[in-house]
This record gives sequence, structure tokens and C-alpha cells, in this order.
Amino acid sequence: MAPPRRPQQPGTQPPPGQAPPGQPPAAGTTGQPPAGGNRPPERLRQRSPHGAHAAPGPVREPILEPNQTPWSTEPESSFSTWARRFFRGLVVAVLLLAAISGIRSWVRPNNVPSTVVTGQSGFPADEARAVATRYAVSYLNWDEANADARPAAIGLDLAAGLDARAGWNGRGKQTADKAYPGEVRVASGGVTAVVDVRVQVRAFTKSGRAFVPGPYTWQRVSVPVARTSSRVVASGPPTFVADERAALPDNMPEAGVPDDDLTAATLKDAEAFFSAYAESDAKVEAVTAPGAAIRSLNGVVKLGDLKAWQVYTGNDDERRATAAVTWNGAGDTTLDQTYSLTLRRTVAADGAQRWQVAAVG
Repeated sequence: MAPPRRPQQPGTQPPPGQAPPGQPPAAGTTGQPPAGGNRPPERLRQRSPHGAHAAPGPVREPILEPNQTPWSTEPESSFSTWARRFFRGLVVAVLLLAAISGIRSWVRPNNVPSTVVTGQSGFPADEARAVATRYAVSYLNWDEANADARPAAIGLDLAAGLDARAGWNGRGKQTADKAYPGEVRVASGGVTAVVDVRVQVRAFTKSGRAFVPGPYTWQRVSVPVARTSSRVVASGPPTFVADERAALPDNMPEAGVPDDDLTAATLKDAEAFFSAYAESDAKVEAVTAPGAAIRSLNGVVKLGDLKAWQVYTGNDDERRATAAVTWNGAGDTTLDQTYSLTLRRTVAADGAQRWQVAAVG
């Protein structure tokens, strides 16, 4: 059963080519296209849940007041205004930056190679000493029976691309095991430096087919190093440097004016201190000034003689002193040493005053 049709509102006309409700369609309007081939326009119909042949509902038009436009304006929020101004300012800033720095630097920047370093930061002197010391030992070690060992050891510290043979002709034998670094002289650019290293070596002489070891000697070498972006490397072979004795400078500081009275008054206390200093920490603590942190030699040597003792003038609470001591070692060995000490005046509970050792060196 078909759903009931909605009554047609008064004043409305059916679309062209459509018969009024309840009437059969007119001739030539049966829904087929005209003979001429022109199809009359059709009105789009909205599907109804009541069926495909249900009549469309009325279209509600908005009710407008007189002189009212079909749209309305809304005030812009403060956030939108701020965002628009911010992006405008950002664009202007980018354009100004491009004009100042140059668009070319953005497109093709001047990239510095990673192997290039500058001297703006401090030169790593400690790392340079470590690298130079190991390199010097490797450089002064060679053995013709194991010729490949030396280049392998040198290659640990020598810059890549340099000859790891480092000038050796592959003949002879020498060992080096002890080395002590010294001064690091940095070049003005802050990239290269020279490290002073002293190495103990032992040369061997060939007798027939065997090598005979010689005495131990010390050699002094100057090792060139360079700072790369990742580490310090040796930049070439070392050079030998003369290791000669040097006299004391003329401007050595004076010890001071001797105080003979205080020297004589503290002589027995000085002997007691050095005797305890050779034996144990407990004995040292018993004869030193309160608060002193002095470690003993723990029996390595024994006091043989206090050959000289001198206290110098100063203030009423602290003085400087020097002592010449003879130590007895193992067997018949004796060794003379000179010490510099600090004495501090202490007051006992009964008011008695005495000078005790507060520091050594």
C-alpha cells in the first residue's frame, strides 16, 4: 500500500511536465524524452524513508529582517591579531637577516674540514706528555731480530700517513723502558708543540751472532706533537738534545738570617723528630705540632746523624729551619739528605712553650 500523498500547498504549481496530483500525465509527458532529443530539466528529489515515490518536504528559507544581509561579521580575537602581527614580523626579520649575512652563505656555507683545529682553547699538555713519552720509548727501541715490532709500536702515536720506520735502517738492538716527560713548549698557533722527554736506554753490541748488553744510560729527546680534532699525535721523529748540568741561578732566594739561640734550644727536638720520622706515624705524631699531617718513612731507613741544624729569624709563631741528615740504609749504605722544615710555637697547658715541626718541605 503506497503512503498517502501530502496535499499540495495553495499557490504552488507542479513543475513543468508533471501533472497535478491525482491526474494522469498529459500527452507527450510520460517521462520519455521528446522526439527532438532535448530532455526537459528535472528537479532533484531527496529520498524519503517512506519510499522512493514520497513527495519532497517543504524547503525552509531563513527569515531575514528588512535590510539585513544574508551573512554576519564577527569581531577578530586578540590572539588572531597577535599571531598575524608576529608572523609578519618574523618574515621581515628573516628578510633582513638574508640581506645582512648574504644568501650565498646560506646556499654554499664555508665548511671547515673536521681535521682543522684552532688554538683558541688551551693546549692539552697532559695528553701531549703521555703521547710523547710512549712515542719516545717506541722510537728508541729496536731489534733486528724482530724488525716489525718497532713500526707497530710507533704507529700507536705517529700521525697517520707518516713513515712508521722513523729513520731506522733495521739493524742493531737497543732497549728503552723508563721515560720521564718534562716541559711542553707550545707554538704560537696553539696547534703544535715540542715535549722534552728523558729516556733510559740500554744498547747492545753484537759479538758473533749474539748481542751483549751494555750499561744503562740516559738520553734526552725533543718530541714534536700536534693537536688534532680527536687527539694528540706525534708529528715527526724526535731529535736528540744535550742533557748537561746547569748551575744554580744567581737570584736563588736566601734562607734567611740565622737565629743561633733558637737553633741551640731546638737541637734535641730536631733529633727526636728525625728519629721518629724514620720509624712510624705514631712516633711522628707524638713529637710534631698539633694539627700537623706528616707521614713517616715507615722503617725504610734509620737516622744515622743530624749533621747540621739551623733555625732562621722570623715571627713569634712560625719559623723556617734546615737540617742535614745522614740516613743508614741496608748493609753499610749511608745517604746524606738536606731538609727544609717549618717550626710552629706551641704552648702547653702549664704555660710551657716549645717549637715543634709543623711541615716538611
